[in-house]
Amino acid sequence: MVLGEILGELEAGELAVGDDAVHETRLLEHDEVPVHRALREAPAAGRLEQLGDRHRAGCVRQRFYDRPPVRRHPLIDASKARRHRVVQPLCRRGALARWHGRSVRRNVDATDRFAELVRRPPDEVPLDETALLVAKHAHPDLDLAVPLAELDRLAGDVPGASAADVAGALFGEGGLAGNTVDYGDPRNSYLDDVLARRIGIPISLSVVMIEVGRRCGIRVYGVGMPGHFLVQSAGEPDVWFDPFHGGRRLDEAGCRELYEAMRLDPPFTIDLLRAVDTRAILGRMLANLQQTFMRRDPASLAWAVRLKLRIPDLLPGERRQLAGLLGGVGRFVEAASELDAVAADLEGDEAEQVKRDATTLRSRAN
Repeated sequence: MVLGEILGELEAGELAVGDDAVHETRLLEHDEVPVHRALREAPAAGRLEQLGDRHRAGCVRQRFYDRPPVRRHPLIDASKARRHRVVQPLCRRGALARWHGRSVRRNVDATDRFAELVRRPPDEVPLDETALLVAKHAHPDLDLAVPLAELDRLAGDVPGASAADVAGALFGEGGLAGNTVDYGDPRNSYLDDVLARRIGIPISLSVVMIEVGRRCGIRVYGVGMPGHFLVQSAGEPDVWFDPFHGGRRLDEAGCRELYEAMRLDPPFTIDLLRAVDTRAILGRMLANLQQTFMRRDPASLAWAVRLKLRIPDLLPGERRQLAGLLGGVGRFVEAASELDAVAADLEGDEAEQVKRDATTLRSRAN
């Protein structure tokens, strides 16, 4: 399990793949890599514990507030006050320390709000707000009202009442497209950045289509095909849309061709095209961010893991693995607390082992 590596007993390449969903290919986009390979490729000297030590000591987290327009920018015609509120730099010299203190408090609030929303019944979890709360952890000064208003505006541009009309408006005139230049850019997973830059990955572009459709009274579902997220209209059971590739319309044969081109396991079946609920969409978005952060920004890994742990009904194996990632970036006490909660749901030798792992992690915090 991951904790063997956290405690310095295993090399990164020996990370075991358990029954946790992070290793399940259906949760990741096609260019993402398994957790064990990401750890092996991380700029550490072979052990996950060194990954955290290196970045806690001297890593300044990269900020993504410069958002060059791609195709049509939604703020071009906005008022001066609105443009200033959205794109003004947040980290001006002389104000950085004060901003950092405020951002910590705001992110705590965003985490609590996210946890509150995902605990609702699955069909009552608001996808737009929860996806933006994920982005708010990267952009603490984000005003959620601005991207929510942009989704409203996009819905107003849809000319008809079908999923095809939504796809045409978004990926035609709307200018949204797949990011084929830098697929692993974390901005591809932040809904506010996707709307501002007009580029994203399959799942984030699908979120836009789902939410714009909802505003138009058109029910569009997310489809968790392994490696490449799709959407489907509620009234068209044999039709799917691929937001990453211009919102193109697919039948089952087209989905099969797309899946088989990625050379994934298991073999294609219609069961891979099942609709998923909002919690599953959020879990997959956070899994993608985990992969990106392990390769590009380990200092941000903790908040993505923390949000994933707030999603109800995770399996014990996945919770243990996520706790191990927290320990790997130096959050020993937090990781131990998560393991205590896991142990409470287990019995016998397995529960005792998890308790011992928690104790060992706490000893490392001293």
